[in-house]
Amino acid sequence: MGSGPAARDVFVAANGLRHHLIVRGVPGTPPVVLLHGLSQQAHVFDGVASRLASRFHTYCLDVRGRGETEWGRPEDYTFETYVADLDAVRSALGLDRVAVVGTSMGGLIGMLYAAQHPDHVSRLVLNDIGPEIDPAGLARVMKMLAGAPEGFPDLKSVVRYYREENAPVLGRRSDDEILEYARWHVRLNDNGVYVWKMDPAVRRPRPGGPEPDLWRAFRSIPCPLLVIRGAASDMLTRAGAERMARERPGAKLAEVPGVGHAPALTEADATRALDDFLGA
Repeated sequence: MGSGPAARDVFVAANGLRHHLIVRGVPGTPPVVLLHGLSQQAHVFDGVASRLASRFHTYCLDVRGRGETEWGRPEDYTFETYVADLDAVRSALGLDRVAVVGTSMGGLIGMLYAAQHPDHVSRLVLNDIGPEIDPAGLARVMKMLAGAPEGFPDLKSVVRYYREENAPVLGRRSDDEILEYARWHVRLNDNGVYVWKMDPAVRRPRPGGPEPDLWRAFRSIPCPLLVIRGAASDMLTRAGAERMARERPGAKLAEVPGVGHAPALTEADATRALDDFLGA
């Protein structure tokens, strides 16, 4: 189990799958749901969730096909399904209104969810993502996703992979810190090989229906909004973040210096922005 006060694993049946969450904090305190990026899992929020748990009841969700949540049908790895999953998980947990913090893909899920279910979202944090995604960053992520090895002989090899391929996220971290990040993304199979704790179908996007209109969703969000950007991000440009602030008067914008895609939300500038926003 990851670090943090009162950290516990919770499983709920929702939208046809068994979903896993890491829950911290005291029931009755304001609930915060944290949603990870495309190839991540719930433990990426161990640091920020542990800190927030002194004031909030935090729920870090493994999105379907990742971590300890069950795998779904390949054709269901879509934003439409992710949004339906989030609503079903929220309902299964007995939560009404929640603050949502989403990193990268998780931010897009949160954006669409807040637009479609405004009565259930009290506040929204978009971490290094917006309606307009820098093509260079998207191409980098998709190349890394498609080209990832299927397995590793040991954890050192996993650390080396992340060090070489995911520098924007992990470039400033020590090997021990990268090991703590990486070890939750893999499991040891029956052949003694470390393999991804993620459905291989996630790495092979399938053609589906029309893409959601992200700008339309963004403009329709009624709740308070915070946008956090890594100053060196190749996914959310500064111009894109500034446009978001113009399109949504009253939205707050924070930038984390020296960090690419995406901030861990434990950096000093991110911590201050989160505390001011969630505690407001």
